Amino acid sequence: MKPNQLKLPLLLVAMISPFLAMAQHGGGMDIAGIRVEFILFGLTLLGVALFHEQTFWVAIIGLAVIVAFKLIFVPEYSFAHHFLGENSMAAQLADKSQRQGEWGVIVNLAGLLLGFGILAKIFEESGVPDVLPAFLPDDWKGPAVLLIFVFIISSFLDNIAAAMIGGAIAIVVFNNKVHVGYIAALVAASNAGGSGSIVGDTTTTMMWIDGVSAFNVIHAYVAAVVALLIITWFAARQQDAYQRITKDAKPGVNIDWMRIVIVVAMLVGAILSNIWYDMPALGVWLAILLGALVRKMPWDEVSASLKGTIFLLCLVTAASLMPVETLPAASWLTAFILGFVSAVFDNIPLTKLCLEQGHFDWGMLAYSVGFGGSMIWFGSSAGVAITNKFPQARNVKNWVVQGWHVIAAYIIGFFVLYFIMGWEPADNKLHKEPASKCPGTECKARDNAPSLE
Repeated sequence: MKPNQLKLPLLLVAMISPFLAMAQHGGGMDIAGIRVEFILFGLTLLGVALFHEQTFWVAIIGLAVIVAFKLIFVPEYSFAHHFLGENSMAAQLADKSQRQGEWGVIVNLAGLLLGFGILAKIFEESGVPDVLPAFLPDDWKGPAVLLIFVFIISSFLDNIAAAMIGGAIAIVVFNNKVHVGYIAALVAASNAGGSGSIVGDTTTTMMWIDGVSAFNVIHAYVAAVVALLIITWFAARQQDAYQRITKDAKPGVNIDWMRIVIVVAMLVGAILSNIWYDMPALGVWLAILLGALVRKMPWDEVSASLKGTIFLLCLVTAASLMPVETLPAASWLTAFILGFVSAVFDNIPLTKLCLEQGHFDWGMLAYSVGFGGSMIWFGSSAGVAITNKFPQARNVKNWVVQGWHVIAAYIIGFFVLYFIMGWEPADNKLHKEPASKCPGTECKARDNAPSLE
């Protein structure tokens, strides 16, 4: 292997190494103190990085090997409990996500990735992207405004939807020539926008459901805004040099307002079903089925997004099977490291572990696991979704090299937040304390939906 080819594996190993340190907790088969499951997962990630044209099969084979290993060498492991959850009386008093099992996360992610692929195509066909050049600046400020727009809408929409809408606009206004660094910036902007909002990202919604106040998450925007300014400055210039934004809107474009109504219905459905049922995909697909009554749906987008969806679900499932019983003690350094870990390891199980452990600065953690996933294309669901439209971005080396400003923005944004706000841990654990520590009416809090107050 040539020296230049060594850079990518070494970078990946450097990012995985903090997480491998956690693998030493608990029993089970290990090699040099590292659980075998983590070694298999690390090899899967390395395969994804090295064989970017075969990521689909690498992910499937990696998951199959991990499952086979557990079946053969860890026979006591309960796959039924892991995927289906627990229906016992004790579980009814426990965390909702623990009762539900992993099936809810998997179904929801699949529904969102496929549904938002349809949403992006409907929005693209509505005619709105064709008229946007009349409103966007003609130079580098045009792509800069688009990134800021994605950041804003991600604060109240799902970050996958924000990234897909931004990608749909980029395809049109840049004549389908989008720089990989700008694609990385679109993902980073969507993840940054959702990091301080309890409805902007799956991880922040998990925090809210677990009892974290919305006001203990919102200060993530201190770091997120700094990161946005950095990626906007560099990525907008990258894109402008690569392909300048279309100067004039297409003549004679008619906006299909019914398609816009369908897009809005999908977004509103996602928000409401997320709040009411913790399942935003339900509202998305209900809106799609109702929209099919008045407009032809681009069903081809489902097949176009299917491989990318299966790829992410394999990684998420494999990550959930890792035997992580605990994390390092909650601290700003742990939160900082988890940002790099989330670039290669799904942030949903990471967030679950942090909520179980408690006493984190939830705004800092939300920024870390949210924005941190932008540093590699498969580190976040938004990244996987947008690469369904831009397959040229499924190259870890190109993503890291051309999107270097995302890594720089993460680090600078994090430390700006730390130096301004400090480390402010908050407790979310009242409803999980032992009965002796939760007397009287205080225990009733565990049965109530969390408040925004």
